[in-house]
Amino acid sequence: MKRYGAPLICIVLFFATWIAIDANAQTSGKAGVQSHLAAAKAAAYEPGNDLTVLYDAVCAPALSDGGPKEPNIQAVPETRAPQVGPRSEWHTEPGKAFDNLYYIGSPFQSTWAVTTSEGIILIDSGYDYSAKELITDGLKKLHLDPAQIKYVILTHVHGDRFYGAKYLQDTYHPHIIMSEADWNVMAKTNDPSELKSKKDMVATDGMKVTLGDTTLTLYITPGHTPGTVSVLVPLKDGNERHVGAVWGGINPDVGRYGVRYFPSMAETFKTWSASATRFQNIAAKANADVYLTLHPFYDKALDKLHALKFRKPGGPNPFVSKDNLNRFLTIIRECTEAQLSRITS
Repeated sequence: MKRYGAPLICIVLFFATWIAIDANAQTSGKAGVQSHLAAAKAAAYEPGNDLTVLYDAVCAPALSDGGPKEPNIQAVPETRAPQVGPRSEWHTEPGKAFDNLYYIGSPFQSTWAVTTSEGIILIDSGYDYSAKELITDGLKKLHLDPAQIKYVILTHVHGDRFYGAKYLQDTYHPHIIMSEADWNVMAKTNDPSELKSKKDMVATDGMKVTLGDTTLTLYITPGHTPGTVSVLVPLKDGNERHVGAVWGGINPDVGRYGVRYFPSMAETFKTWSASATRFQNIAAKANADVYLTLHPFYDKALDKLHALKFRKPGGPNPFVSKDNLNRFLTIIRECTEAQLSRITS
């Protein structure tokens, strides 16, 4: 016993220490999750301008006991949401948000039209089945000419962003802009070939898209897809000038439709959080003060469009809020960090 006593004691002490360290790491990890969730929750609520729906959507995986799991990337076509069905499910009336910015999307997916002295720039195109009515007919209702669409910027390679672009490309022949990484994903996915645009312009980080008197700036912010694009848009509101920010995605995504975007969930979360942090800094330096939604239900964008009909001359524009933009990006970043803490704790 004397011969083996000291080594045995050392082994026991080693495992006791390891168990204690592991327990502390788990406690620290859980505390990290809760800390990030608390920061996101604090950013989500502001009377009259809450972002609680966004919090529920992005933080939900970190709130579940099981936490996020590596998805099984199935080789199946995208399930459209909503399915082609009653017009009431996807139709909404177009609206004017700023003197040079119009909403022509659905109740679920945004399409923004930026007007310039030499034509129109679209940000995203929505689904194929709604493109003619929402975009073509929507622009006409706003007394704008859809034939003047010169550029279509696609924020990422998901069907609700690019399925309508093929119709626009064939009908009005605008330039279609998407990142190289997402063009490559489009080529590999099993989305229906008739809904894939012909590869055209490649968005690069810091790229300027100038049409007439207006210049948009594109940034590559990967994490939702490999080459998600976020955009800064100069806006006019009477004599006032503002800067709108389009954040190119919502939840971090490891891949879908037969294509894996990132090697692991952890890598996805790290990438998306870093992109959110970077774009938040970019937006702050640009003095951006308007969040331009991808999905209007996250920030009540359609309510703001409606409210503008009752705006008094010289009154505030409900879309203008630097705080709202900052809180939105804070929720994205903190919820993503919470998911990362959960799977690495």
